[in-house]
Amino acid sequence: MDLKALRIALLCKCALQIMSPCLNSLNMLLQKGTKESVSHKQSVRVDVRMGHTLFGVLGLFSLNILLDCGHAQDALLHIEPNWSPLFTEEKVTFICDSREGNDTDWNYSFSRNDGFFTTNGTSNRYKSSSVTTEDSGEYQCVAHHKIRPDRRESNKVSLTVSNVPRLVLTVSPSWPSPGDSVTLTCTVGPPSAGWRFFWLKTVPQQSNTNYYSGELLPGSTTGTEQDSYILHGQTHTAGYGCRAGRGDPVIYTPYSGVKFVWSGGVNPAASLTVSPQRLQHFSGESLSLSCEGNSTEWRVMRADEDGFVSSCSSWGRVNRSTCNTDDRARSGVYWCESATQTSNAANITIHSGDVILVSSVHPVTEGHSVTLGCKLRTENLLYNVDFYKNDQLLPNGVRGELLLSAVTKSHEGFYKCRGRTSPRGLDTLTSAESWLSVKDPEEAASSFVFVVLLVVGLVSGVLLIILLLLFLCRYRRSKASGLSRSQRTNQSPATDHMTNQGQAPDGHYASLLPGDSCLYETIGGSEEPEQGTNDEPETSVYQNVKMETTAEGGKHLHGQNQGNG
Repeated sequence: MDLKALRIALLCKCALQIMSPCLNSLNMLLQKGTKESVSHKQSVRVDVRMGHTLFGVLGLFSLNILLDCGHAQDALLHIEPNWSPLFTEEKVTFICDSREGNDTDWNYSFSRNDGFFTTNGTSNRYKSSSVTTEDSGEYQCVAHHKIRPDRRESNKVSLTVSNVPRLVLTVSPSWPSPGDSVTLTCTVGPPSAGWRFFWLKTVPQQSNTNYYSGELLPGSTTGTEQDSYILHGQTHTAGYGCRAGRGDPVIYTPYSGVKFVWSGGVNPAASLTVSPQRLQHFSGESLSLSCEGNSTEWRVMRADEDGFVSSCSSWGRVNRSTCNTDDRARSGVYWCESATQTSNAANITIHSGDVILVSSVHPVTEGHSVTLGCKLRTENLLYNVDFYKNDQLLPNGVRGELLLSAVTKSHEGFYKCRGRTSPRGLDTLTSAESWLSVKDPEEAASSFVFVVLLVVGLVSGVLLIILLLLFLCRYRRSKASGLSRSQRTNQSPATDHMTNQGQAPDGHYASLLPGDSCLYETIGGSEEPEQGTNDEPETSVYQNVKMETTAEGGKHLHGQNQGNG
């Protein structure tokens, strides 16, 4: 029973309770009027008439209330799915319950905003096609009995249809320490029920430098009921998105915007180098951003302060894996990406003032030292300055520099510098803030181990290739020697002796065999025997001489053979 029906029922009950003493009083008045003396007949007659009149009015009022109570909600309309609001392209079913007998004993009709819109015969269900915003309004159904003159109106149900909502994705934290967990939250606006959420990791599209495709994250194939997703052990920069769907058939929201989880730690497989090597730069200053790692198709990306993501081709000059900004650099997060790799990220600030903070682009390893500086637009360093961490003055600034030795996690924070005196012509002497990140020594060690393993792997691969080439050369060489031996058996001693005349005194040759894959090959032959033999070393020398002479002086060799014939 809805709120309106409940209110009417309570009104009926209260009215009956109020009327009960009135009717009792009226009955007593009538009984008293019949016992009056004759001398007061006219007065009593008037009272009786008034009593009858009052009784009649109250009776009609009571009858009206009873009739209203009896027909307050003699049919019930409800909607499936019972979501509010509904969204365009969703389907809705109206169900009219006569609440008496069989559903097939009645004929049903439905109306919107008190205007008839469909007759549904003996079916108490009406399924709409995809709804639009024009379908918003108040709906009601009427049940007509097929045999007796019984008409029952239902309650009114309000239906609101809105455009499909857009999603807002948030990540927390956006700059986690390596290995920390990150929570993705996907918010539907305005809030509504019944959604399942799908979580994706972005993959760059090489054909379009400003767009991404998506891969479903584990456990997200059929969607999750929760509007949040936890990433465990986040170590590298990565982009994420979400989508939501509900209903049968399912309608989907558009994809959310891409949100990134940033990592400043250097990834040996993909790294970003910034020149000049600092996080803050003056407006109008040119930057060079270079990508290095296991790819030949890098692109430099930027997410500006409004969250808009674009590639270097939109705001800089691309030269292979390097991006030059000229004087069009803007504040934002910069990084490198390929189809399979994403580099460390650098949160670069472009400052329009006269002073910038000089700080490390990459995180500082715990236990190491780092020096912060304060650079003036017209000079290298500003010496008479103060340094601040999280807006708290630091006491140890010396000659324009702040040395932090043996840094720990407690040194992380936002740093800035401020000039104590203003040089002539300069007004703004406070730099912007930059975050100093400190990384775990184990992370640095793991990166070093990765580099060592990478170098060892590359060297091992090169050595293996060289060994395979040498084996192939030796195989082809031995095969050629076998062919030479078969030819050697048909040569005369004179020919054998003549052939060996070309041998050097030490009996060694360096030759390049035509068509051979070897770069070079050293062949060792035995000393020339007194008489020709079929010894293998001599045969090898013959083969080499013949091949070399054939390539450079085949006619001369042929003439010698004829002369001895």
